[in-house]
Amino acid sequence: MRIFPGFTRSATALLLLVAGLGFAAGPQSTKPADGAPPPPSARAPLTATAIFAGGCFWCIEADFEKLPGVIGAESGYTGGTTPNPTYQQVSAGGTGHAEAVRVSYDPAKLSYQELVDYFWRHIDPTVGDRQFCDVGTQYRSAIYWQNETEHKIAEASRDALLKSGKQPRVLTEIAPASVFYPAEDYHQDYYKKNPIRYAYYRRGCGRDARVHEIWGDK
Repeated sequence: MRIFPGFTRSATALLLLVAGLGFAAGPQSTKPADGAPPPPSARAPLTATAIFAGGCFWCIEADFEKLPGVIGAESGYTGGTTPNPTYQQVSAGGTGHAEAVRVSYDPAKLSYQELVDYFWRHIDPTVGDRQFCDVGTQYRSAIYWQNETEHKIAEASRDALLKSGKQPRVLTEIAPASVFYPAEDYHQDYYKKNPIRYAYYRRGCGRDARVHEIWGDK
């Protein structure tokens, strides 16, 4: 072993041991410097939202949560003037609000265009102020756009549907989004919390039968 000038053998051995530990630890450290962005794998996935009304929010929430790329859907009220409305107020009419859902999705896996296309095929766009067995402005169908890109996509999608001749008319509202008020907790994921009652309601309302009549096999 070479002894460095001015060092004893034991001091030189200690110096080499410390240096060796430093080299071994260096490549294993992956902690980013203060202020540096985390590596891509550690970043949270991007989330976007979209707002739709399609009659009973239990049903449209359940439909959207089956779509790959959707993170979740939240039932609520929007499009009206009454602040902080309750279910009793909205269902009675007069608030201007519609039962709606706010869909959270991963834009890396699902586009807004695909959401709009999916929405059309789960409602009856040929009627106004009702969906299936539920009647009233609170059950109207609507696309509530949140920016100009969504606005253009929604308008173009409706125009393409009309031009295709698949439907005699399209009465679904397309309007700018306003405040979205989440519905009461017992309405969230109702189809999961009350599967028997939900299935009975959906079947009795004729939703799936009418959707199949309009759109055929999706």
